[in-house]
Amino acid sequence: MSALATRPARSAGASLAGPRHVPYLYLLPGLLLVGAFVLYPLGRTLQVSFTDWNGVTPPNFIGVENYIEILTDPVLRSLFLHAAVLIFFYALLPIALGLLITSVLARWSVRGMTVYRAVLFVPQAISMVVVAIAWQWVFASTGILNQLLSLFGNDVTTAWLGSFEWALPAVGLTGTWRQIGLCMVLFLAGVQKIDPALYEAAQLDGASAWHEFRYVTLPGLRAEVAVALTLTVTAALKSFDLVYLMTKGGPGTSTSVPGYEIFARAFNRGEIGSAASLGVTLTLVIVLVAFAIERFRREP
Repeated sequence: MSALATRPARSAGASLAGPRHVPYLYLLPGLLLVGAFVLYPLGRTLQVSFTDWNGVTPPNFIGVENYIEILTDPVLRSLFLHAAVLIFFYALLPIALGLLITSVLARWSVRGMTVYRAVLFVPQAISMVVVAIAWQWVFASTGILNQLLSLFGNDVTTAWLGSFEWALPAVGLTGTWRQIGLCMVLFLAGVQKIDPALYEAAQLDGASAWHEFRYVTLPGLRAEVAVALTLTVTAALKSFDLVYLMTKGGPGTSTSVPGYEIFARAFNRGEIGSAASLGVTLTLVIVLVAFAIERFRREP
């Protein structure tokens, strides 16, 4: 009798739990979208990267020659060096400035913090086209920067975006101006979760501003720094829009980066296979960098 009494309960429990494959059915629409718009294009790009193809005639399989060219061609290697320079301007400089300002604001209370956040985040909300055009005016031969520098003499002015030496730093400083707002918002939000008692204890112990930053603010912002690093380094490595809008890779190839060269080879010169190999290489670099940053975040 007891066995018969327990059967309906088991049946009811089984019906409530449902088949084990039901949760995966809810994931299926998302998985289909990822497969159609991420995995399939990525696999197709990898396949094309082993060919010499102009996008019209049938592709010619050439093996790993495109990848060998990336490793041996000085011009292609320089693209990744330019991207590494942009990492300094897009990531390291904004994060350093963001941490500096955040540590100052954490040490001394500032009224109107919401207004400061809104103002600092404005560059992130502005269209990249508007940003590029505005900074082109700043760096123009008759722009505001040269007008200010001319007060110290005409020998310190230059055509910034037309200079082999200064064009890339000029593009990088534009990226710094845009990225610093993102870093500041992340750090200002993160510093609020740090226990104020830690700052009070540090001040009672006579800790200097540096020690307070080193042992209280920075450890408390470890997760936010990792997020900022991931976003800004990725933006630097896949940068295209500022380079395309401000310099088009010039003068010469002094500001050309992998993202711009992929576009130029695929749509201007019809070198689809070579562009695909650059895209795959760039994707691999971004994944490795993101993995390294994630390891940094998890380390105690």
